Amino acid sequence: MIRRLAVSLFAAASVLATPVLAKSSLDPIAEQYVKLSLRIGEHEEGYIDAFYGPAEWQAAAKGDKTPLPKLQAEVAALEAALAAAGKQTDPMEARRAEFLRGQLKAAETRLRMMQGEKLSFEDEAEGLFGVRPKLKPLASYDPVLADIEKLVPGDGPLWQRVDSFNERFVIPADKLRPVFDAAIAECRKRTVAHIKLPANERFTLEFVTGKSWSGYNWYKGDAHSLIQVNTDLPVRLSRAVDLGCHEGYPGHHVYNLLLEEHLSKGKGWVEFTVYPLYSPQSLLAEGSANYGIDLAFPGEERLTFETSVLYPLAGLDAQDAGRFLGLLEAQKKLAGSRFTIAAEYLSGRIDREAAIALTQKYGLVSRKRAEQTVSFSEQYRSYVINYGLGQDMVREHVERAGPSQAARWKRMEHLLSEPTVPADLAQ
Repeated sequence: MIRRLAVSLFAAASVLATPVLAKSSLDPIAEQYVKLSLRIGEHEEGYIDAFYGPAEWQAAAKGDKTPLPKLQAEVAALEAALAAAGKQTDPMEARRAEFLRGQLKAAETRLRMMQGEKLSFEDEAEGLFGVRPKLKPLASYDPVLADIEKLVPGDGPLWQRVDSFNERFVIPADKLRPVFDAAIAECRKRTVAHIKLPANERFTLEFVTGKSWSGYNWYKGDAHSLIQVNTDLPVRLSRAVDLGCHEGYPGHHVYNLLLEEHLSKGKGWVEFTVYPLYSPQSLLAEGSANYGIDLAFPGEERLTFETSVLYPLAGLDAQDAGRFLGLLEAQKKLAGSRFTIAAEYLSGRIDREAAIALTQKYGLVSRKRAEQTVSFSEQYRSYVINYGLGQDMVREHVERAGPSQAARWKRMEHLLSEPTVPADLAQ
């Protein structure tokens, strides 16, 4: 009897502890958005980057071949329904509505592209990612090249000198696993010191080949990610911390699990169970992942960690480690040249060979690395803006919190765990 009473009390307590999620006028729109996104994904491989919602929704979408014009009409109907829902009085619901509005605009833009409509690079980027990039002429980056010339004096093309110097820091193939394990562990340690993560969060690390990207995070749901590192080209030591932060902590892995924990589970907002790659979410994801590197390793902390831990693990001489990092930092000022080259190439104003040559010149890389970069632009098109432009926007947003690292981490956590849209980064 006592045991039965205890069980009854426990059951009652469990019911009381279960959060009751309030209904919202946005809920049916959100559900239709998820199901529609999955159906659009049946027309384009890679359109859906992650989905961890109801399995029956995914099964229902499987093999769906609704004509693209019909899907576009359904997107328009959802946009109209969202407008008809009116202004949301709750601040978070209002932000949720803005998030859905941007995602639907991106879906509409992508469907137009799938049907063969040609957009300018700027129009495409704005439609998909919610920001309009300002493309600078390549000549505006020449002063940066002149400054880098002083860092790597010598004969031959500048890209060749820079690439040859950087190749001295390649991680031996048999050292990749221990170096990346150590780097990711440190990235995680620095992140959990500021952001509480679920007890069950975890990732699987794989080394792969045959990709146009250098690293990728495949979020599986339930706080689990598959992180892949591409080894088609020699992997330099700097990439361990870069990818450890970018793909893992506080990058994509943390971004996705926080959205899952706080929004899809915490609030029952199903729209966060799906991640269409070509959407404003990607600007937030890539921008925060790139900025997360500097946030996790401010000042000289990265150099200290790499020289004391990673260089010995890789069996590399750390004598020029500071110069290596300094050169990489200088090269960041050339990041915008990638957008301009991609825009010129994708518009047909230059051919592939010219794009490769310009990527070598302004990216300061070998032909093989330039070919990989151009292949990425061919596959993902204006997505390239999300790295440099996204990083700049996230940096400005986070650092408005002031010089305190604690304040910056707190602002970063809010960005990652709320229905943030690109326009929010101006605040």
